[in-house]
Amino acid sequence: MSILRIQEWFDDIGVRPVMIAGPCSAESDVQIQKTADALSGPCRPSLFRAGIWKPRTRPGTFSGVGTKGLQWMIKVKERTGMRLTVEVASPRHVEACLKAGIDVIWLGARTVSNPFSVQEIAESLKGTDIPVLVKNPLNPDIDLWMGAIERINNAGISKLAAVHRGFSPFERTRYRNMPKWEIAIELRRRIKEISVLCDPSHIGGDVSVVPELAQKAMDLNMDGLMLEVHHDPLSALSDSRQQLLPENYCSLMRNLVIRCPKPEDPGFINQLEELRSQIDSVDHQLIELLSRRLEIIDLIGQYKYRNNVAILQMDRWLEILNTRLELAGLLGLDRDFTEKYLKLMHQESIRRQTEIMQKLEEKPGGSADKGPDN
Repeated sequence: MSILRIQEWFDDIGVRPVMIAGPCSAESDVQIQKTADALSGPCRPSLFRAGIWKPRTRPGTFSGVGTKGLQWMIKVKERTGMRLTVEVASPRHVEACLKAGIDVIWLGARTVSNPFSVQEIAESLKGTDIPVLVKNPLNPDIDLWMGAIERINNAGISKLAAVHRGFSPFERTRYRNMPKWEIAIELRRRIKEISVLCDPSHIGGDVSVVPELAQKAMDLNMDGLMLEVHHDPLSALSDSRQQLLPENYCSLMRNLVIRCPKPEDPGFINQLEELRSQIDSVDHQLIELLSRRLEIIDLIGQYKYRNNVAILQMDRWLEILNTRLELAGLLGLDRDFTEKYLKLMHQESIRRQTEIMQKLEEKPGGSADKGPDN
């Protein structure tokens, strides 16, 4: 794919982190101008954002002011010089943004979750060069996220970036959306040219956790942040709990610790390489041990088959789970991490033993040829 990093989109967009800030929704001309004025000082973002059309879960809730909100946004640009970004969910929205002079558009999570909608938007973008931000889909499906980026890129858009806004949880968690940072990291591995920004407002769902999520994004070397900021969040018509006051946004900006993407100090690099060599050695040993463990699992599967014993032995599985978790605790390992590993290994053990029994059943003689242990 041919993709330009976000720092190359405009001459004055600035270095990492690229900041995008503004209210969740454009609610009135006064609200937009007051928020923009509060953001046009020292903490001025690279892009001013606001939702014009709001895809809502249920009818009857505030779904945006529509195209008249674009004129309020243009007034912001004329008064403050800030570039603008707006969410689109249909070719009609794209057409309205292009006509109004919006600088950047973004595709929201609900839109990205529907390949038909993304393809329609991609078709409407052909022949234009407007930059596009692509948020992750609602579900943790990296192929769906990549597919949306590819569809927009295939339409001739090279100014493309991804926005990590978290994934809808199946149960209540500390955050509104599960971060699942590993998916954003994997996207960067698969599409090396792509800039990835983070939306801590939507991940957190509450202003109390937005700063820590923003710092986490910086620690993971993300290219920027998209934050919701409102001059009076308590009166907001949507997502009031997750919108920062302008002064709190500025405080967050001042307190962000920006890590060095690539170390240059020779002494640091040498020490880092030594530690990485130790990691490589341990990893090789772990893989060899895992291979040996699975070889033993295969032998157990064959032994169970010859003795007509069921694959799942619940008492043994619970014994493994409890004793290993106890040992992990004594060694200072995280319980959730250890439990995930054990469950994953157990699933693989079940799969391999099932496969072994099926193959043995298919051999000439089948179950009648299990030998003297039967």
